[in-house]
Amino acid sequence: MRALLSIEFGKLLRLSSLRFSLVLLALFPAIWAFAPGVAEIYGFFVISAYQVPALALLTTMEFLLPLLVAIASAELLGLERTFGTLPTVLLRPVTRSQFIAAKLIVATIYPFLLLAFMLAVGLISGFPFGYGSFLGGTGLGAGGLLGEGLITPGAALLELLRGYLIAACSLVPISLLALLFTVVWMNAAGGALATLGVLITMQLMVVFPGLERFLLTAQLSAYVQPVADLGWVLALLAVYSSAFAATAVVLFERKDF
Repeated sequence: MRALLSIEFGKLLRLSSLRFSLVLLALFPAIWAFAPGVAEIYGFFVISAYQVPALALLTTMEFLLPLLVAIASAELLGLERTFGTLPTVLLRPVTRSQFIAAKLIVATIYPFLLLAFMLAVGLISGFPFGYGSFLGGTGLGAGGLLGEGLITPGAALLELLRGYLIAACSLVPISLLALLFTVVWMNAAGGALATLGVLITMQLMVVFPGLERFLLTAQLSAYVQPVADLGWVLALLAVYSSAFAATAVVLFERKDF
């Protein structure tokens, strides 16, 4: 299984969609750090390096990050079918369950790697503003961007790490859903588009108050929610992730190639 995971991570790193995602996610923090019109449009002045990655996350989490995650996860399996390598791979001494499980593991880890990259780039881009204590907030804490007084570098970094970690967790079900739809359609574009269609539909279902707290799209803002609410959110994300992964394994076992 270790060798299989190594191969799958290698495939992930060679995806053109991943390279494009890294370029795009490196651009967003730079926009917030150096764009001259941010203060006029948003009425906010960046005063600390710790605010740059927070602003990048706040502006990409609703649509861009789910899109990038869905595309790459769908390609993990879809490109095998497109280039005709899937039947050959399955002839090797590896079961179908092991094959799809390796891809599910990579799809689960991928959002954490992507957000770790964006956090690192955001902190580097914010270098001109300094890494000292400042009056205000990171944007990911209880006080938002205004904060609740003087915040130390350690506290600011903890807020960023907590926010990015929770954001990555909320992207995991989306990544696994894209892989599941790719198993259904055996096509990367179909898997990614079906995932986006489901997410857009969920966003429209906010008109049903009883359903809103169960929707995947409602959890995309969990990184700014109070700590007291996180237990429910993480449990729901785990249920979604487990259901999508288990369904993908069952369907892949029954596929004819």
